Amino acid sequence: MTRVLTAEKKDPLSGSTRSIVVFLHGYGANGADLLGLADPLAEHLPDTLFVAPDAPESVPGAPMGYQWFPIPWIDGSSEEEAERGLIAASEDLNAFLDALMVDEDVLPEQVALFGFSQGTMMALHVAPRRDDPVAGIVAFSGRLLRPDLLGDEAKCKMPVLLVHGDQDDVVPPQSLPEAAEALQEGGFKEVFAHVMKGTAHGIAPDGLSVALAFLRDKCGF
Repeated sequence: MTRVLTAEKKDPLSGSTRSIVVFLHGYGANGADLLGLADPLAEHLPDTLFVAPDAPESVPGAPMGYQWFPIPWIDGSSEEEAERGLIAASEDLNAFLDALMVDEDVLPEQVALFGFSQGTMMALHVAPRRDDPVAGIVAFSGRLLRPDLLGDEAKCKMPVLLVHGDQDDVVPPQSLPEAAEALQEGGFKEVFAHVMKGTAHGIAPDGLSVALAFLRDKCGF
């Protein structure tokens, strides 16, 4: 039984939805945390609807914070609990994306996933395993889960942009080349990377500019 994800939206400036960016937030945040990125992107993507769901689980001790799945080294959960959480959240996100495409009358190739940290982990895990490819994945400051299984389990191999700060002390910067290598070995032909110099665990202006170019040039938005 999937859980219904609540989401905030920013309508396209043009009034007509021809593409959708789905923001997937990090651990302990919520959808509103990333939806603010829609403002600088929207002026360049006037036909794009921006959607930012809250992850399905609340974070203990953080009433406004949500998680896609537990993280053992942060919350003391077990590896089994984290695995169950990932599986359940993947089902929730897939159901959310399916319903969104029906409601907005768009095709998968009109939808891009834009993740940050744990949201990036979700995007890189879920999108390749869907039956139909989305337009692309923008993956900030996260890592690729289960890299050894990607080649066997990936059904779709869409363009991927990996972006990471070289001063990240939450998710190691080395996660970017590790993910890039695994994606390329898994048969992904279009894997792009950008390192944000002097940036910790966040999204710097240069990274956002690269993400915008990717959405326009590689996703066709």
